[in-house]
Amino acid sequence: MRFGVFYELQLPKPWGDGAEHQLIQEAIEQVELADRLGIQHAWAVEHHFLDEYSHCSASDVFLTALAARTTNIRVGFGIRQVIPQYNPPARTAEAVAMLDLVSSGRAELGIGEGATRMELRGFGISARRKRELALEAAEQIANMMVMDPYPGYEGEGFSMPCRNVLPKPFQKPHPPMWMACTNRQTIETAARNGLGALAFSFLDPDEARHWAQIYYDIINSEECVPISHVVNANIAMVAPFSLHHDRDEAIERGIHGFRFFNYAMGALVTKDNVPGRTTLWADYMEQARAKKLSRPAAGIGTPTEFGDLVRQYEDAGVDQVIFLQQGGMNQHEHICESLQLFGDEVMPDFAPYVQAKEAAKAERLAPAIEAALARKHYMEPLADADIPVVQASVHKAELYGGADAEKKSEAGDQALAIGQG
Repeated sequence: MRFGVFYELQLPKPWGDGAEHQLIQEAIEQVELADRLGIQHAWAVEHHFLDEYSHCSASDVFLTALAARTTNIRVGFGIRQVIPQYNPPARTAEAVAMLDLVSSGRAELGIGEGATRMELRGFGISARRKRELALEAAEQIANMMVMDPYPGYEGEGFSMPCRNVLPKPFQKPHPPMWMACTNRQTIETAARNGLGALAFSFLDPDEARHWAQIYYDIINSEECVPISHVVNANIAMVAPFSLHHDRDEAIERGIHGFRFFNYAMGALVTKDNVPGRTTLWADYMEQARAKKLSRPAAGIGTPTEFGDLVRQYEDAGVDQVIFLQQGGMNQHEHICESLQLFGDEVMPDFAPYVQAKEAAKAERLAPAIEAALARKHYMEPLADADIPVVQASVHKAELYGGADAEKKSEAGDQALAIGQG
């Protein structure tokens, strides 16, 4: 079993001066602590325009800061919005490779597509086509990170000419790739495409067992045809997280952060919203008081209870438990205390067995993964003689036109030479 921490960078209103700065600096400190404790993964989402729910729009920058401040923890896009209107595929390939180089091979790439009208319509994306656009882009992102040069592509969602996309990642052929999963259909899609499953639904261990069975049945079948150049056969499950030796105190500290996470996501998808004028936290608290939403949740309690939950997930076939720690109004000091308790009292029961269990799993799945990669549809590389020449700016009349074309072209050439053209 591996463990991870997860960041939406939630910031409920009211907002004081410097609130975003404090939020981000505290999150970095939390990941530094997680790294020291031996927690293996730090995930950061990418969302846009979602007041209160997520202020993590530039997750590549945030993850790079985490990489610079840590030593061992893996830094993952959980997820990167890969539809071309959000991020052109070449820019995603460049960002992932750069993060991988900065972190000396600790990057992971989870792909996503967005679910809210605020995001999709903000970038002019069709909700009906978002899945196919995301998968098309993801396959080409993997090709861009591997191929030298990338031969170019003419597709449904984007087109680009032959270019060598740089830099290339530290991990070969490229960092592990995952897909955000919220239901059975997306679990099946992840498995069919050879992607790890980042399960962002809150499932009890029995439901998790069902999802894991579906996922690994497909990984082991002819249905698995990878879109990346590796098969990342792993399921990561998000769980509520707040620990204290006093169970009631753990609930008091963490339950509303967890409940707000669920409430806000639902409200952003199903309700009308006014940009910059949301009242999500106030609306949630009104509902919480009316419906008494402070009842317990699995994952919020004592270290012993959390350890028992992890064992149930492990028995169900889950490979990584990701802590939903930074939610709602959860306090920085309480998050750090929970992480420390986990590191002191829960993790020692699992850490010694990680390598042996992962080695046994790799051996068990090796034939299925080899067969899946043999089914992959690889993009054909270009022979050197077929790589197109990109002409320099020599057709001056086309560029500048008119009687003074030669004079303008000389000025243009000088600007290009100093990087200003």
